[in-house]
Amino acid sequence: MPRIDVSRKTSLIRTARVIQTEGIFDLAPSSESEKRWSIDVDLPEQWNVGLIVGPSGAGKTSFAREALGEHIIDGWEWPEDKAVVDGFPDSATIQEITDALSAVGFSSPPAWLKPYHVLSNGEKFRVDLARTLLSEKEIVVVDEFTSVVDRTVAKVGSTAVQKAVRRKGRKFVAISCHYDILDWLDPDWIIEPHIETFTRRSLRGRPPIDVEICRVDRKAWKLFKPHHYLTGDINQSARCWVAYVWGEPAVFTSVIPVLGKKAEFRGHRTVVLPDYQGLGLAMVISEMISSAAAAHGYTYRGSTSHPALIGAIMRMKNWEITRMPDIKSAFRYGMDGNIAGRLMMSFKYVGPKMDKQEAEALWNGW
Repeated sequence: MPRIDVSRKTSLIRTARVIQTEGIFDLAPSSESEKRWSIDVDLPEQWNVGLIVGPSGAGKTSFAREALGEHIIDGWEWPEDKAVVDGFPDSATIQEITDALSAVGFSSPPAWLKPYHVLSNGEKFRVDLARTLLSEKEIVVVDEFTSVVDRTVAKVGSTAVQKAVRRKGRKFVAISCHYDILDWLDPDWIIEPHIETFTRRSLRGRPPIDVEICRVDRKAWKLFKPHHYLTGDINQSARCWVAYVWGEPAVFTSVIPVLGKKAEFRGHRTVVLPDYQGLGLAMVISEMISSAAAAHGYTYRGSTSHPALIGAIMRMKNWEITRMPDIKSAFRYGMDGNIAGRLMMSFKYVGPKMDKQEAEALWNGW
């Protein structure tokens, strides 16, 4: 088993105050401080996510800089007066940028067009992760992972980044003082420098999420409409639902009847609040509503131009794609400098029907 032996030395100027402190607390005189780590490391042959974790002051960053210094990402510079999408390197295509932003759970196109400095801490956290994932480094190491965001964003963001890293076959190492992200990041291995231990960890998947879906009045749309990527209007005939996660509103969805077709409804508005993006909740609530509609004899149809939803639907078995997105056209510029086409996919629900009693409560309940 390989062993990592690391030492970190720091020179110290012995000023009068240093000498006085040594005398008061009976400390041994020294002009140099040194910290050593000796850890047996047995990396899996195949791995994607690692975690260096421990309490504040435990030496995580010092250890990481000695062992993985060349791979550490020390943050990114973002332009003050340009949109987030313009802060990515010129070599990245708009498709690569939007894919990266969606992959880490930052799936709000209106926010992509804002400058970085006006974003919330949670949004900045995800944007930085997206930029990191587009790095050409073989291994990327992020210090202070989730330190500046609330713990809901930390957990959700950890799940989003580990899914993106594994999907792309990358190697990502987080340095954090927070153990609450462990199950959500689901690392392949863990190093705890303060107790000099290395642990392999079999993948377990993220913890279950408490989701409750309720029929709501259209007034609930007010909370969600600033985050919708198209118009903020809502049809007066819309049936609306909100999904609550850990007791907090997280997702809004609505359907409207298809004109001239009594047995058909189509998706109208679906929005996931930024703190909860990256968990796949949009498809969870859409499938629940579609299954309830099917139980009532209705066909559910939908369409989207959102890259994250397009990718999710194409991977799921309960949806039949009725119109494939023209990705090449959508990301190609025409002679006038504008996008040649719009990214759009249409689909319908072909999955199982919900239990009739449960469907009645969800479809018509309040």
